[in-house]
Amino acid sequence: MKINLYKNTVSIFALLLIVFACSESKKQQPSTSKALISKKISELYQTKTVAELNALTYEDAFAMFTAEEIEILASGHWTFNVNVPVVVSVMRSKKQINIPFWLKDRGFEKTGMHMQNEMTTYEVWQKEFDKGEVGLGINGLVNYSYHYFVSVAPKNPGDALTISNIYPETNFIGTLDNGAFVYHDWDELVLSEVPEALKGQQMLTTVRGRGTESQLVKAFRTTKFPATEKADQIMLTWSADPSSTMDIQWRTASSIDSSKVSYRIKGTDVVHTQKAEKYEMEDLRLANDRYVNRFTAQLENLEAGTTYEYKISTQNSWPATQTFTTQSKDDSFSFIWYGDTHFSPVWGKLANQAFQKHPEAAFHAIAGDLVSDGLHRDQWDELFEYSKDVISQRPFMNVIGNHDNRMGLGAEMYRQLFSYPTNGPKDLPTEHTYAFTYKNALYLMIDATSKDELQTQWIEQQLSASKATWKFAMFHFPPYNWEEPYPNIQKEWIPLFDKYHVDMVFSGHIHYYMRSKPMKDGQVVPKSQDGIIYLISIGIPSPHRGMDEEPYAEIRYEQGPFYQVLDIDGNSLTYTAKDSSENVIDAFSLVK
Repeated sequence: MKINLYKNTVSIFALLLIVFACSESKKQQPSTSKALISKKISELYQTKTVAELNALTYEDAFAMFTAEEIEILASGHWTFNVNVPVVVSVMRSKKQINIPFWLKDRGFEKTGMHMQNEMTTYEVWQKEFDKGEVGLGINGLVNYSYHYFVSVAPKNPGDALTISNIYPETNFIGTLDNGAFVYHDWDELVLSEVPEALKGQQMLTTVRGRGTESQLVKAFRTTKFPATEKADQIMLTWSADPSSTMDIQWRTASSIDSSKVSYRIKGTDVVHTQKAEKYEMEDLRLANDRYVNRFTAQLENLEAGTTYEYKISTQNSWPATQTFTTQSKDDSFSFIWYGDTHFSPVWGKLANQAFQKHPEAAFHAIAGDLVSDGLHRDQWDELFEYSKDVISQRPFMNVIGNHDNRMGLGAEMYRQLFSYPTNGPKDLPTEHTYAFTYKNALYLMIDATSKDELQTQWIEQQLSASKATWKFAMFHFPPYNWEEPYPNIQKEWIPLFDKYHVDMVFSGHIHYYMRSKPMKDGQVVPKSQDGIIYLISIGIPSPHRGMDEEPYAEIRYEQGPFYQVLDIDGNSLTYTAKDSSENVIDAFSLVK
């Protein structure tokens, strides 16, 4: 009797252990496909080399998931609740090679309907769902840019449909019709040939970059410049008054938990120290350097017009390439700006050349597209390596381009890398748009990849409050160009630039050089005192191509790279643009 009781007790205990283990497994199992992919990549790093990761095929990647995990991939990518029975339509690009596996597996049926935009044609798959949660799967294990999108209609036409609890959060539930946009990050890309049966349905919009969430095939990268315990990527920026502050940023391996900067007036022995703020930076698919630590030290109460030298706590000596000079009290200074750079070593050579030829320049600036994919840290590693002797001695003040704010996934990495003023519009992420004044010049550094109307009021506030002699605006998309003018920018911002007489607008994006004649209200005017000069430049080689006429253009060049120097002395300004051979390709002067 005792033996049987013992056996029963053991059996019950074993059963409880199994139930508990299953419960724990379920509790630890990620609930979203994004979390599951992150977990799977962490496991892969423990078992596979970089070469093996890069050799993964679609079949190899799919075979790594258990049945339970496949269920998450099939239902945990895009979820939402409906209050009535519905018909869900999934619009999938016909160019996509691998059809999302879950469409057929979960009972979606391919219809004969289709619609299109200028980039692709979408086929329509449909399935009925009861009220409650609807779960949809990944776009695939290969990154495809034109992610599927969704429309929802009540199964019973008389029902009032409400969609709620959307994951991931969406900024916009649109109406499916001709002219509707699908992707937040490209709202000019609109639908046509929408079937009559689908018009008027509620449409869940997305972003093109969502396919990267589940990418495992051709997904892994390595950096040429991995972090070490020694500080590198040492960079100057401003987030406050240039006459009394300086921000210093640097990188180390994740094993360095704290760091500080020492600084002193050059030629003196009185040393000050400032502890740095640390944050961990992750690039999930950067196989040889997934985690690094970034540090930012904000120096305050500096003396105006004074040269300082500094060193990071991992450095023993005072490097000759680590100095800065605070803003002096006169109105004489220079600065250098570039068009797109795309982490190119060609631009790196150009930047070092510009620095050597014009050491008097107070700061350097790029008008967006610093890299080609702003969520790939290996590209930022190259950008900083190629310009390290420049950005450690002159503040690096930039604006975001569409490649930095990548495919609708945001510019988090950009924000992590740069310390800029936080005085931008309250409706935008901090440091995307900001303003700073250097001596007698105001700089509006604007994120043109964000909604224009959100920044219009801020632009007027900055311009109306400024007493600066010179006013400059820098943003990536040029409002006037031969290829794709931006009527939204012309409508929202140009009237304000005209009203408060911004002197110049610096842009990039189109990969050529153009200086406009003075313009006001979209028309050429005789005198620069009455109009604005619009400039476009490129910091890398660009292909020769035919260009349409631009009647407002004063001068144009198809082939870069170029850099531009502005020398300001009180009410006088001299502008000079040079190519990589130091030939002057454009020059003019303005006097207030």
